[in-house]
Amino acid sequence: MTFDYDLLTIGAGSGGLAGSKRAASYGAKTAIIEGDLVGGTCVIRGCVPKKLMVYASSFSHLYEDAVGYGWAEVEPSFDWKKMIDAVQKEVLRLSKMHIGALEKAGVELIEGFARFIDPHTVEVGDRKITANTILIAVGGEAHKLDTPGIEHAITSREMFLLQEQPKRLAIIGGGYIAVEFAGIMNGLGSEVTEIIRRDQVLRGFDEDIRSNVQEGMIKHGINIVTEKVVRKIEKTPEGLKVILSGDGDPLLVDAVLSATGRKPNLKGLQLENAGVEVVNDTIAVKVDSNTSQPHIYAVGDCTGGMELTPVAIAEGRAFADTIFGHRPCYLNHHNVPTAIFSQPQAGTVGLTEAEAREKYGDLVKVYRARFRPMFHSLTGADEKVMVKLIVVGPTERVMGVHVVGKDAAEIIQGMAIPVVMGARKKDFDATVAIHPSTAEELVTMR
Repeated sequence: MTFDYDLLTIGAGSGGLAGSKRAASYGAKTAIIEGDLVGGTCVIRGCVPKKLMVYASSFSHLYEDAVGYGWAEVEPSFDWKKMIDAVQKEVLRLSKMHIGALEKAGVELIEGFARFIDPHTVEVGDRKITANTILIAVGGEAHKLDTPGIEHAITSREMFLLQEQPKRLAIIGGGYIAVEFAGIMNGLGSEVTEIIRRDQVLRGFDEDIRSNVQEGMIKHGINIVTEKVVRKIEKTPEGLKVILSGDGDPLLVDAVLSATGRKPNLKGLQLENAGVEVVNDTIAVKVDSNTSQPHIYAVGDCTGGMELTPVAIAEGRAFADTIFGHRPCYLNHHNVPTAIFSQPQAGTVGLTEAEAREKYGDLVKVYRARFRPMFHSLTGADEKVMVKLIVVGPTERVMGVHVVGKDAAEIIQGMAIPVVMGARKKDFDATVAIHPSTAEELVTMR
């Protein structure tokens, strides 16, 4: 059978773009389908615009901190609309840049939404397209809980497009998206209340990261309501009334952000026509990104794996190298570094202390330091940095590194290299420190 394309990719996000361009470099006739802006969640409504908003929110703290260094007090003003427009302008620039990269790579861009007709055929509008190999990289979408009145809440998608700043914001959820937006909006001057079901934010992360981030958020003025769930959201003339479980008065806010997780964006694909197995609303894949159909593959968030842009990119490239480059390549999902652009910031790689103790028991040893960073020695702010090494066995192999504080993301990227390489504590000890710095604590702890 003759096909229109060697590879047809559904979804022009991080994984789809990476896989398509790499396949085309091997000579594969490739097309990619996208019904939204090219770039996917990260570029359009995720890590890129969010990080720009993190930068915007950090200036309010700098104005305050500068006074301790001799700068006169100022009364700064903030223009929400100007920031939103600037962020969206950058998003559009990056999207166009990705389109240009596709053209340069020889990948055809097909605009529209895809649905399967059969295992080798996809329909986009009135056009039917066939391909020998198909890559599904449709990413994920924000998931809302089934709560009365939840239709009045917005998700992270809408946060980047709000034309007016909510002065009072309630955030439902304790994951990294909720925590990051809490810091952003607090820094921009909104009154923020974060509602979580448990006693601490960031479930699944190391306990020292959880406790130190939460403590820092509270010190910055974020109200964290623990062990509560939202029972109902009502729209009133005064704003949105958020009714919580248990006793206590309802919250009255201008906006509610639902940040309770994400699910694969499979709606409308009609995967049943292709015979692709779906388990728990997630595309089931094997270690090589192969689905239940031998010629259909899936990468990125739609597989239910690690929801990280660099992971999707690596999976897309590994797929193309294996199938079209004939160089079998598999991504190791262990020891993937992660940053949380909360305020305070956090970075982590490797095992948490709980995971290490469950796996290695008494062989685990923990090195930990907590201190005021030098930057705040003159500001008077009650800020703390936490650094932590988790080592295992007589050789003290470093199995986990966790950092909370300024520049944690930059620090953890460097720390990921020795963890992946299997470095020992003695290797850290043998490294000369950079003084004065936060990162030096990781090579001076005894």
